[in-house]
Amino acid sequence: MTWTQVYDPTGMWWLSTLVALLPVVVLLGLLVGRVKPHLAALAGAAAAMIVASLVFRMPWSLAFASLGFGVAYGLLKIAWIVVSAVFLYDITVYTGQFEIMKQSIARITADRRLQALLVAFCFGAFIEGAAGFGAPVAIAGAFMIGLGFKPFHAAALNLIANTAPVAWGAIGTPVHALATVTALPEPHLSAMIGRILPLTAIIVPFWIVRTMVGWSETIEVLPAILVVGGSFAITQFAWSNFVDSNLVDIAGGAVSIAATIAFLKVWQPKRIWRFKEERDAAVDQVADHSREIHNARQTARAWMPFAVLTVFVLLWGLPSLKTRMNLLTTPAAERNGWDVPLLHQAISRDAPVVATRTPEAAKFDFNWLTATGSGCFLAALVSGLMLGLSPRQLTVLFWRTLVRMRFAVMAISFMLGLGFVTRYSGLDAVLGLAFTRTGVVFPFFGAFLGWLGVALTGSDTSSNVLFGGLQRITAEQLKLNPVLMCAANSAGGVMGKMVDAQSIVVATAATNQVGNEGVIFRFVFWHSIALAAIVGLIVMAYAYLAPGWVP
Repeated sequence: MTWTQVYDPTGMWWLSTLVALLPVVVLLGLLVGRVKPHLAALAGAAAAMIVASLVFRMPWSLAFASLGFGVAYGLLKIAWIVVSAVFLYDITVYTGQFEIMKQSIARITADRRLQALLVAFCFGAFIEGAAGFGAPVAIAGAFMIGLGFKPFHAAALNLIANTAPVAWGAIGTPVHALATVTALPEPHLSAMIGRILPLTAIIVPFWIVRTMVGWSETIEVLPAILVVGGSFAITQFAWSNFVDSNLVDIAGGAVSIAATIAFLKVWQPKRIWRFKEERDAAVDQVADHSREIHNARQTARAWMPFAVLTVFVLLWGLPSLKTRMNLLTTPAAERNGWDVPLLHQAISRDAPVVATRTPEAAKFDFNWLTATGSGCFLAALVSGLMLGLSPRQLTVLFWRTLVRMRFAVMAISFMLGLGFVTRYSGLDAVLGLAFTRTGVVFPFFGAFLGWLGVALTGSDTSSNVLFGGLQRITAEQLKLNPVLMCAANSAGGVMGKMVDAQSIVVATAATNQVGNEGVIFRFVFWHSIALAAIVGLIVMAYAYLAPGWVP
């Protein structure tokens, strides 16, 4: 059975767009209404299948195949990372190392504003560059709770922070995908993204602190904000323009961490800011006790699990190592992925989304050992053994992690199921085509097209695959530079990361807030829109004021 996507089944583009939006409205409406996230995700996926089949005339068999593909992808590629990251965190808590880690951060600064910058932005950017796909929010969110942040703040601040680095996450995967689908030079795309996002990398640290406190308290730590954002932005720009697209965030995160720690050794705010409930005498005594001094060896041992994690995710990102492990663990015929039954090349995208009718591939990459989550899991096992845990203790801890994360895993899987039904039915393209009708202001709304893609799929990589070709086609029709507009898709997309349902579910699972997805979504939504608008304005400036700066 073959089927070609239909982009205007009602004959009125605005009505078709509203109908295509229904599954997202169902999902977000239920989350805001405090329905459990796994049930909301299941309802959203069901709504997508009904709309796709009854209105857009997608065969039911293809709709079910798309759902199954998405669920399987969500389990292996996303949920597995989150579970493994939380398992590593649970090991550090169980062995008492997390307390030492917290105290080492407190010795650098007891100020909550600066701790948020160090963990959510700097450390989160490093993890995004190495692993991506939810790992930064899961690991840094759990870390911040351990430091004493409220679960709500830990989730919301990490969602806001996990934006500027996302375009080069997981060893540059989004840029690689964008270059593949657009047939544009990858160095040009990476360089252009690196001329947009460093401007936001300076803004986001300021935004994080301002979200926590008022204007006066934000200005108090402005020097540190400038060091955090400036060091990351300069590294991000230089690496993306003059080195490669693989290690942009890893280099940026490492430089930002080092620069910030060095700066805080010679500068501290005049007033140490902590949350209101921490300012009573009892909490101050606890804070003073938390400054117990540990020697360098104890501190290094406490941080060792995250050092091991970093080594593993970097190794898992090496193409040569991936190839060798796949040769050992995957049958030769399946190393490039298994054809998804019923779905592979059974659906075609059509003009104007693509230049010519193109069958959609549906290959499930079941390279289980080289999955990023497997690297994180092995890092957790190695760390646990190095910390003296027995295999039995590790098994019990992992089982507890699985039980705690079971509903989050279900939610993530159905979120991806919803995203895949949306993709293969063409509902995403219908929503994207609405943005292409904006004419001369398309550079502004092109960034929101990327934002929409990430909000729908939870991935800048997926957004680039979905809308990269459409951005190029529209740019050429409007006489705009296609490199700029394809880069705008990725740069704008990163601001949708904080509102996609998958990221919110990961954040609530990692911070023990399952059930508060709607509250967090309402909180971060306008932050996401405002930051995406800033990206849109930057793209407009490049398009009409500084076109010579586009590669």
